[in-house]
Amino acid sequence: MRDTVIPNNVPYAISRYSAEDLKEALKKMYLIRKFEEGAEDSYMRGLIHGTMHLSIGQEASAVGSCMSLSDEDKITSTHRGHGHCVAKGADLSRMFAEFFGKESGYCKGRGGSMHIADPSKGNLGANGIVGGGLPIAVGAALSAKRLGTGAVTICFFGDGANNEGAFHEALNMASVWKLPVVFVCENNKYGMSTSTERSTAVKNIADRAVAYAMPGVTVDGNDFSAVTEAVDAAVERARKGEGPSLVENVTYRWRGHSKSDRNRYRTKEEIADWQSRDPIAAMAKLLTDHKIATEDEIAGIEADATRIIEEAIAFATEGANPKIEEVTRDVYTEETAS
Repeated sequence: MRDTVIPNNVPYAISRYSAEDLKEALKKMYLIRKFEEGAEDSYMRGLIHGTMHLSIGQEASAVGSCMSLSDEDKITSTHRGHGHCVAKGADLSRMFAEFFGKESGYCKGRGGSMHIADPSKGNLGANGIVGGGLPIAVGAALSAKRLGTGAVTICFFGDGANNEGAFHEALNMASVWKLPVVFVCENNKYGMSTSTERSTAVKNIADRAVAYAMPGVTVDGNDFSAVTEAVDAAVERARKGEGPSLVENVTYRWRGHSKSDRNRYRTKEEIADWQSRDPIAAMAKLLTDHKIATEDEIAGIEADATRIIEEAIAFATEGANPKIEEVTRDVYTEETAS
C-alpha cells in the first residue's frame, strides 16, 4: 500500500495501492479469466465431468474485494467461486487437479468445481447450496471476535441468495453481535434464469442493509477501484469492532448459469452490452491511464498468466487418479484409541 498523499481526483485504488499491488491484481484477473476459459475448454474435450459455473465477466468483484485481506482473514464462497479462490491466493495447479478429479487436487479430487477450499489461505470453501456460505461466515466472524484474532470474514453470495432465509438470519445475527464480517453480494442480474427485477422487491439488494442497522452500498462491480473502495471501507469498519456491512457489486456473467444452461432468457444484445464493459480491459486502461503500467507490461502480465494456466493444466492431466478401493476414505473420521 502507498504512504504518499495522492490528489483527491485520482481513483481510490491508485491512491491506496502500490504499482506492484495493482499489477498483481490485474494478473489475478487474467488468471481467473484464463482459468475458467481453460476449464471450459477441458470440459468440452471431455477431460472434466459434471458441470461448472463460470464467473467470466465478474473478475473485478472477486479480486477487488480481497485486496485488503491477509491469509488470516477468511472468505466463504459460492457455487460460482473459482474467482474467489484465485483472488485469495489459491494454487492454480491444485485447482485444476481438483477439477480433473486427481489426488493432487485441493480436496483430493472429491470436491470438484463447487467445493474447493484452502484453509491455509483463509478460504473456507465454495458451497453448492444457495446462501450456504452466509451462516458459515457468521460463525467464522464470531470465532474471530471471541478469540480476538482481528480477522475479518468476507462472505460472497449471489443475488439469488438474498431471498433465502439464511441471508436475513445471518445479517441479523451479525448485526446484533457486531461481528467482523462483510457481506458481498455479486449481483449478476440473474438467479439461474430469473432476473432480479422479477424476484426481488427492492431496487438494490444493498437497500436491505437498513433493516439490520448496518451500512449498505451498491457499486459498479466491473469497476475495480469502486469495488476496492467500498469493500476496504467495510473491512476497516469490521476491524475496528463496528460490525458488519453489506456491499453489492453489480456485475454480469458472460456465460450461462452452468454448462447445461441453454441461455434463452437473455438477449444477445444484452450480453454484448455487458461484454463491452469488460472489467479486465477497464483495469488495464486504469493502469495505463495513470502510468502504473505500459501496454507492453500489460501484454507481459497476460502472457505470464497464460503460461501459468498451461502449466497448471499439464500438472492436472499428469496427476494420479484416486484409487477405487479408497472411495470411502475421508467420508468418516478415523477411529482413535480410547
